[in-house]
Amino acid sequence: MWFDTPAYAVFLILVVALYWRMDKRNQNVLLLLASYFFYGWWDYRFLLLMMGSTAIDFVIARSIQRSERPSARRTLLITSLVVNFAILGLFKYFNFFTDSFTHVLQALGLSVSAPLLRIILPPGISFYTFQEVAYIVDVYKRKLRAADNLIDYALFISLFPHLIAGPIQRPNHLLPQVQQRRTFQPDQFFDGVLLILSGLFRKCVIADNCALLANAAFSGSLGPHSLAVTAIGAYAFAWQIYGDFSGYSDIARGSAQLLGFHFMVNFRQPYLATSIQDFWRRWHISLSTWLRDYLYIPLGGSAKPGYKTYRNLMATMLLGGLWHGANWTFVVWGWLHGWTLAVERFFRESELLPKLSFQKINWTWAQRILVFHLVCLSWIFFRAESLGAAVSMLRGIRSFDWHPEYWTAFKFLAMFAIPLFLLDVYLEHTGQQYVFQERTPLTRVAAACGVLMLIMLFSANGANAFIYFQF
Repeated sequence: MWFDTPAYAVFLILVVALYWRMDKRNQNVLLLLASYFFYGWWDYRFLLLMMGSTAIDFVIARSIQRSERPSARRTLLITSLVVNFAILGLFKYFNFFTDSFTHVLQALGLSVSAPLLRIILPPGISFYTFQEVAYIVDVYKRKLRAADNLIDYALFISLFPHLIAGPIQRPNHLLPQVQQRRTFQPDQFFDGVLLILSGLFRKCVIADNCALLANAAFSGSLGPHSLAVTAIGAYAFAWQIYGDFSGYSDIARGSAQLLGFHFMVNFRQPYLATSIQDFWRRWHISLSTWLRDYLYIPLGGSAKPGYKTYRNLMATMLLGGLWHGANWTFVVWGWLHGWTLAVERFFRESELLPKLSFQKINWTWAQRILVFHLVCLSWIFFRAESLGAAVSMLRGIRSFDWHPEYWTAFKFLAMFAIPLFLLDVYLEHTGQQYVFQERTPLTRVAAACGVLMLIMLFSANGANAFIYFQF
């Protein structure tokens, strides 16, 4: 049951219609049942896995809350972390590490055969695992009281708008909303509808059309790898993944607002970033802040200047890359971002950049163009099926082979990428979350009708599932 299908619309309408007729206690029960139905629709076994980890962390968190002995609390924390990461590692990384280990031994001349587990990756396991870990850590650090009600905690973990692909909700932000009574607010409800339409436009019109070009370039059907094919593939995928994931986040946030919840903003015009650090302040904010607070800072962060800061940056981004998938392409993608973050930090600390600047020249757009192309370069590894495929595509840059259909492809890409780019420029300038946010209700209704018309006229094929569902 995906977020860009009529089935989800029917599901959401039914839930909302019943939801606002109930009191708070029954609202939470309804949402929990709806969320479990939503998640278990594909395979109930994955639902049992999530319910099991939810129950374990609920009991452990309450035990941590009651305990006053530091050693006992630390043992409970470690137990929870081991259980959560063991489940994640088994389902997501077992085959990856055993296969990699086997290849290393074979390269050394040793003939081995490691068993592989033929299991399907549960949807959204990376997202709800990170949310459970954040909850346990916050309870351990006394930043948050453990939930007293299992239904409330289970709903915090499984609330269906964020369940499959985030945004990763912070416990101190979402859990209190689950525990409090929610009241119907017409403005918030209407904003939710507009956010859903914004998300559908980004996904169905922008992302799915750009996906046609990205798939053609990376599969080789557009032609042999060359500078033109590589550029088309990298640019198309850059706008595909941005439209796809920001679109999903808008749909998730809009769905939550229909139910009286507020989710954090997950994207703030990332392709207008002036540095890689700025990019990560704007891109997948729920993940980047999670990595900062629960990995980078515990490793030492930038508290000790020097090589340790660079080590912490690299370790964080390598693990962030591996979080996205069990493939060396994601590791290299994380390494590229870690390396560029370290280089940027070196120049800032050495004060070389101010010496190279010219006060009368505004370098903002030059920085944005450079950062955008660095990000596009890294997206090649993110999108490629293997390291060999990514390297092959990069090698094609040396070829200047040109065919007339490439010009057609660039025009098709511009037709869908430029509107989203101009939209971001407008939102950056106004500080709004979506166009017409501060206009009159009549104007916003007209805008909603216009967006709905664009979705119906320009939506691409529906075969492209949300990219981040696989993580």
